[in-house]
Amino acid sequence: MTEQSFKHRVFSGIQPSGNLTLGNYLGAVKRFVEMQDSGIETIYCVVDLHAITVWQDPEKLRHATRELAAAYIACGLDPTRSILFNQSQVSAHAELGWLFNCVARLGWMNRMTQFKDKAGKNAEKASLGLYAYPSLMAADILTYQATHVPVGEDQKQHVELARDIAGKFNHDYGTEYFPLPEPIIEGAATRVMSLRDGTKKMSKSDPSDLSRINLTDDADTIAKKIKKAKTDPEPLPDSVDGLDGRPEAKNLVSIYAALSGKSKADVIAEFAGQQFGAFKPALADLAVAELSPITARMSDLMADPAEIDRILGDGADRAAALAEPVLAGAKDVMGFVRSR
Repeated sequence: MTEQSFKHRVFSGIQPSGNLTLGNYLGAVKRFVEMQDSGIETIYCVVDLHAITVWQDPEKLRHATRELAAAYIACGLDPTRSILFNQSQVSAHAELGWLFNCVARLGWMNRMTQFKDKAGKNAEKASLGLYAYPSLMAADILTYQATHVPVGEDQKQHVELARDIAGKFNHDYGTEYFPLPEPIIEGAATRVMSLRDGTKKMSKSDPSDLSRINLTDDADTIAKKIKKAKTDPEPLPDSVDGLDGRPEAKNLVSIYAALSGKSKADVIAEFAGQQFGAFKPALADLAVAELSPITARMSDLMADPAEIDRILGDGADRAAALAEPVLAGAKDVMGFVRSR
């Protein structure tokens, strides 16, 4: 098997850790939806096994898993054209994750910046899962022999680790069994920043709810948050270069561009010289128009959790049909006896 023979396949996963934000939508989910029309097979996963690297309340985890699935669908992801499932229903992820634990090197894991960020000064009290989960993330990707992974810039290191693990596996066993996946980083507002601090990424874990727009926010809440978004006293410039050194202004223009499908240059041309008192209402109207249908659809879906579970179960069956033969092949390569 040569690397060129791998089918083009996109895999991506998001943790069920609370409300999806505008940043998740513009930076990831909107592109996921667009990729359905690219001719590439698309697999999207609610990574609930990653979520338990820190303790989760069981009922909240169930709710968050269903809510994330509802958000995917409400944003336009079609579970008949893409595969949508939650990770814990496909055991090949965890099994291949263990095999990769035995391929990955300790030095590689020690270089992973996200463990340092999340564990902080209490690293000794962090779970082993939090330390090792990049190996499971590699398994998420490679159990589908995925060739492309849409990620934010902060997740690029994990795809690089998946490439390292795939390369070492192939080298150690004299094969080209796994592809070397490529990160996909693109989009007008790939990195949406906080509404309270334009130098920080919009995050669902930020203590201030005013820092983000949640996909569950109603129209009034969206408008209020944009009205209160931090800005500077200067009017909008007459060129994109004029946004340099103005992180909050740059962020709001980027959001407008991504929601409208326009370039930042076109947005600047439309609003050049205007104060934020004029720009913010226009942005609020646009955000409400784009997001309100998503919020309403999510609400309808969450009213029928059995249907969400059916969709996730169907997706898990389809995902397992792809994953289990890949896991079996990896076991054969490594020399395991498989007699059942």
